[in-house]
Amino acid sequence: MNISKVEAIPVRIRRDDAYLGGLPQTADPHAYFTRSPYRALYFAYFETAFVKITTVDGIIGWGEALAPVAPAVVSTIIEQLLAPVLIGRDPLDGNVLWNVMYDLMRERGYYGGFMLDAISACDTALWDLRGKLLDQPVNRLLGGAYRDRVPCYVSGLPRSTAEARAELALEYVEQGFSAFKLAAGHGLRADIASMAVLRAALGADATLLLDAHWVYALDEAMRLGHALTELDVGFFEAPINPEDIESHAQLAAAVAVPIAHGETERTRYQFRPWLVQKAADILQPDVGRAGISEVVKIAAMAEAFNVSMAPHLSVGLGICIAATIHVAAAIPNLYMLEYQPPVFEIANLMLESPLICEAGFYEIPSGAGLGVEVDEDRLYELQS
Repeated sequence: MNISKVEAIPVRIRRDDAYLGGLPQTADPHAYFTRSPYRALYFAYFETAFVKITTVDGIIGWGEALAPVAPAVVSTIIEQLLAPVLIGRDPLDGNVLWNVMYDLMRERGYYGGFMLDAISACDTALWDLRGKLLDQPVNRLLGGAYRDRVPCYVSGLPRSTAEARAELALEYVEQGFSAFKLAAGHGLRADIASMAVLRAALGADATLLLDAHWVYALDEAMRLGHALTELDVGFFEAPINPEDIESHAQLAAAVAVPIAHGETERTRYQFRPWLVQKAADILQPDVGRAGISEVVKIAAMAEAFNVSMAPHLSVGLGICIAATIHVAAAIPNLYMLEYQPPVFEIANLMLESPLICEAGFYEIPSGAGLGVEVDEDRLYELQS
């Protein structure tokens, strides 16, 4: 049953619409770009990194790192650093293998970023493998499912005006969705006005959320936070630079709207000061960056602080989505899970059987392990 092979598969799939809306005009369609007011790199392709771990008996476990840029970096780490220590090991030794991988570069300071993304992909593949070896779904291996379906919110609303975003949200309301997150950060007045238009269009019963993408200073975030409280917003995500825990703590103490944070962090060690300093009311680790093992440990730690979990799930594709659904089903302190319809559609194209999200809920994949399989022929066809 020991591991015989670890393969990394960088993925690049062309798309018509970039995250947060249309693609900018650029001289080089193969180059990464920034888009105001955000500072992160984006790309005209969906990019991710899959990992395929195979046992001597031919059983396969699939994992995925959230790698929206430079998936080749994650793949190289998997192949050159992680594969040699995994091959020959028993995949049932989950915690042992996580620590073996984490310790490889720990003393050199690599306890975040690409290194942890690579570890997370392998960790998810090992969970999938264990589920198949034991003929159990991952959520049962995690202790069981607290819910039969996982509640979600529609994320992004990629339209150019507040009115158009409200119209798009109303289309999803007709499909049974009732919670929506706006990608904001366009300035206090613009963000407040956009949320006010959404509230007026959707009414008091809709759950509204706002992601500011770390663009505000503390004083601006406080002003926006008070306005979001008046609009009965469910959470205020990523308001200030993620390194500034103290300012987030001041913000959380000053405003009633819950502060959400976490897609930038990878481990329980990184989340601990946020809980101790009361800097976040909702934690948002991403399974594609933290792995199943760490997200479950982060959730248990958050539960001791009476803090809820809203796992981040943006451009991770099929394996990452399935893994996150299993985790969301298995933790007691879930708030809600993210849902991006365009990403979800692309993800299903490369799976042998589709994931399902309808009327505001994800269905938990059935079957052993993650309950999904990558259609490798289709995967390579999509990249051609």
